[in-house]
Amino acid sequence: MGEEIAISLKNVSKCFKRYGRPVDRLKEILLPGKVRADTFWALRDINLEIPQGQTVGIIGRNGSGKSTLLQIIAGTLTPTSGEVQVKGRVSALLELGSGFNPEFTGRQNVFFNGQLLGLSPKEIEDKFDEIAGFADIGDFIEQPVKTYSSGMFVRLAFAVAVNVNPEILIVDEALAVGDVVFQHRCLRRIRTLMDSGVTTLFVSHDSGAIKNLCNSAVMIHDGKIYASGLPNAIIIEYMKLMTELELGLNQADLESPSPQTTPPIDVINTESSATADDDIPSVKESTGTLQRRGSGKARIENIQLLNQSGEDVGETPVLAFNEEVTLVVQVKAYVPLKSCIIGFFICDKNGNELIGSNTLEENFKIENLETEEKLEIRFKFKLPLRPNSYSVTVACGENYEAVTFDWLDNAMVFQVLPPDTGKHIHALVDQPMVVELKRTVLSTIAISN
Repeated sequence: MGEEIAISLKNVSKCFKRYGRPVDRLKEILLPGKVRADTFWALRDINLEIPQGQTVGIIGRNGSGKSTLLQIIAGTLTPTSGEVQVKGRVSALLELGSGFNPEFTGRQNVFFNGQLLGLSPKEIEDKFDEIAGFADIGDFIEQPVKTYSSGMFVRLAFAVAVNVNPEILIVDEALAVGDVVFQHRCLRRIRTLMDSGVTTLFVSHDSGAIKNLCNSAVMIHDGKIYASGLPNAIIIEYMKLMTELELGLNQADLESPSPQTTPPIDVINTESSATADDDIPSVKESTGTLQRRGSGKARIENIQLLNQSGEDVGETPVLAFNEEVTLVVQVKAYVPLKSCIIGFFICDKNGNELIGSNTLEENFKIENLETEEKLEIRFKFKLPLRPNSYSVTVACGENYEAVTFDWLDNAMVFQVLPPDTGKHIHALVDQPMVVELKRTVLSTIAISN
């Protein structure tokens, strides 16, 4: 028996009209027959099915159509064409202020929004203390919403959205607002809703939240679905596309090295891609297709992972729990470089970054590289990780803001064995513990008559 579909979109498109002057809109109404507006297609031919109980992340750069898609699903926008089917009570937190009357108090807005979502006044009354406790805005719950800060506003809005027994929860960038304590509270609540079978969609630029929370992800680009699949794979695809777009926009700013010495900018599979320099060795590929992006000004030539004996883990990368390893990264410059940063991440199978560093953070400055100059950097660290499989991501670049020279996701995969002590590790990372116990026994004196 197949999964029940909570959200179904078939050939959904949305067109907006843009008028040069406000009077043009009136003229078009009063004098039909002449089009006075430009058309902008925010979405084109969206086909999407989301099974009940799934948590789906929506990613894409600003203006790609993400918010328009969520508003159509929430029912606050009508598509220009196509069919939308949504099964279940929808609770949407699309933008600050949506659905809240600024003149009402927080309490009044809780009741007002709860009734819009289909709850009776008695049901809202029963849940009010839970909503107020989650928002944690104190006496401001009795004050007009127009007096709230943006952080207080989203606290109350999110508290209502997640505490009214939604069957479908839609969140658009709300997790980026508020203090870190509230953000953690929101993430825990979303995880609870996921576990209880609530279908959840949310837009976020936080790749860690997408990886941690979502069963799948959808990437929107120029109003169309560009890619969909597992969260980590879609985030890699998104970053790759953003790099390509950045390179295209700033191509004039890039130096133009000789074609005889510059490798191709975009290499997906190092085994099948030809390079302009035959001396460049292929990076070892443990996971099939190697995801690679960067400007090509410098290139990662080779990666090795050495065990605590200094031996290459080779074709059987199995390491002991908490073993000290050395990651060796070799880089070659293809143009003169003022500076270069080399770094890495150890990631779990969902792409969450667990261990990582780079030469800048470790106070190793690499400056004034010449064309054809080669570097080798070694990072030595331990692996106090839960028994599982992990991947290595490596990169080199000029700084944190600029487009990277070369970035390799999932460049190598290795396995960590359980500790030989037989200890069960439940968290992602295990650290040595010092445990102390103090017991106090209260003696009772029996008095006999």
